[in-house]
Amino acid sequence: MAARATVEALLRERKLDRTLTSALPDCRGEDAVSPLGVEALDRGLAGGLPRGHVSEVVGPASSGRTSLAWAAIAAATRRGEYVALIDTFDRFDPPTAAACGIDLARLLWVRGQAVSKTSGAVDPAWLPGVRAVGGPGTFVERVIDRALKSLNLVVQSGVCTLVVIDLIDVPANALRRLPAATWFRIERAIEGSDTAVMILAAIPVARSAGGRSIGLGSESPTSSASRQVLWKGEHDRTRRLSGVRTSVAISAARSSQVRHVGFETALINAG
Repeated sequence: MAARATVEALLRERKLDRTLTSALPDCRGEDAVSPLGVEALDRGLAGGLPRGHVSEVVGPASSGRTSLAWAAIAAATRRGEYVALIDTFDRFDPPTAAACGIDLARLLWVRGQAVSKTSGAVDPAWLPGVRAVGGPGTFVERVIDRALKSLNLVVQSGVCTLVVIDLIDVPANALRRLPAATWFRIERAIEGSDTAVMILAAIPVARSAGGRSIGLGSESPTSSASRQVLWKGEHDRTRRLSGVRTSVAISAARSSQVRHVGFETALINAG
């Protein structure tokens, strides 16, 4: 125990104590988090996403990833903060976002290019940010590279306190090819700053030692179903889909602890 205490003291002295993360904290200072604006999730996150860290929101289609990101963006703009959205495949809809409470005047929208491609179309020779590919059938790779470069530029500017990159429609085999150095650079750029980075994806991608992984549609030990469709209207002719209630698993690096909370989202967009 004495040896461990000595090592921990040395790590703290060199400001490397973030590697000691072993449990989810019960609370954080208000300045240390970026609240999502969803009470149940903010409570499970001990206030919100940790600033100065990279976090991820993952889950299957229609699990609420886009709704959660938009809620976080709306909450940040209400606080008077500037926010950036790296919209890889041009899926963002400004009128709908404004109706959801997002102040568009405080949003930097980095607009990508709409593309539809199967996962098998990703060139195996492509190495994101390192080795490009040429010729026909390589458009999706170039789009992803531009999104990652945009993310790097935005976080280095230090202007936006919440930066969201939408990788929801990126093929799984392309996500797996992203080197760890991609995220290490982002972590270094925001370390100790007020900026929180949120990655939206279908599968786990990356998070820093102090970041959080928010898994939507995860099985909860207290619930038999991970997702429940919500309807409005009592008559069959007036019944309409209104949203989804889903279970959320919150975890941190180097921690075996997982918190399960409920999340209810209104129907605003696919994702």
